[in-house]
Amino acid sequence: MPAIKPVSDLRSYNDVLAHVREGAPVFLTKNGRGCYAVLDMRDYDRLQAGMKLLEELEAGRTSGEQNGWLDKDEVLAQFGFEAALDAAV
Repeated sequence: MPAIKPVSDLRSYNDVLAHVREGAPVFLTKNGRGCYAVLDMRDYDRLQAGMKLLEELEAGRTSGEQNGWLDKDEVLAQFGFEAALDAAV
């Protein structure tokens, strides 16, 4: 069950922070509506990494649509895996 507290509880912020756990943010309300989320730093880092990954994937999709897609052999050659795969066969 999520921890939901009014933003006025920040007057005693130690109590609010005591409820923040990895994977369990505390949601703060203002005038009865969700307004803020206080989350563990590891959760924040995961969110940031996820957003960065989505941005990179979108950039790759856009590049593929604008400049043409590479086939598997072209990708392997570009990253130097072609010789490694030939030796493995």
